[in-house]
Amino acid sequence: MTADLIIAEARSWIGTPYRHQASLKGVGCDCLGLLRGVWRSVIGAEPEAPGPYSADWAEASGSEALIEAARRHLLERPGRVFAPGDALLFRFRAHLPAKHCAIAVSPATMVHAHDGAAVCEVAVTPWWTRHLAGVFRFPSAPPLPPREVETAEAVRARG
Repeated sequence: MTADLIIAEARSWIGTPYRHQASLKGVGCDCLGLLRGVWRSVIGAEPEAPGPYSADWAEASGSEALIEAARRHLLERPGRVFAPGDALLFRFRAHLPAKHCAIAVSPATMVHAHDGAAVCEVAVTPWWTRHLAGVFRFPSAPPLPPREVETAEAVRARG
């Protein structure tokens, strides 16, 4: 799987209206729904379904549920450097858990779904950089099932 595929899929969601807990391209999604939709398109079935969550779930729970889920299913990148196709997680305040995610398009832009707006591509401004809580890479697509490969000897023997 390439970053180009992830980016193309993320961009295909641009214009999808913001809908809390939704994950349907063209119909509605939130930031997690965008990430889930890109996963389904480029990798396949989701590894787990998120339970219901309120708009203030991070503040109410105090847990790092988003980062913990990312660590279970994505590949964590060290530091705060990201590459195109990476999933970016953000904290809105330093003392709060991460509760927003986006997909990097370039070192300067990302695609995300923000409350009250449609999915869009925006600049990664200094504000976003200051609030970056984690960088994760999508895992490779599952390998294709093994198939029997005919050897050259078998082809020659068959004549």
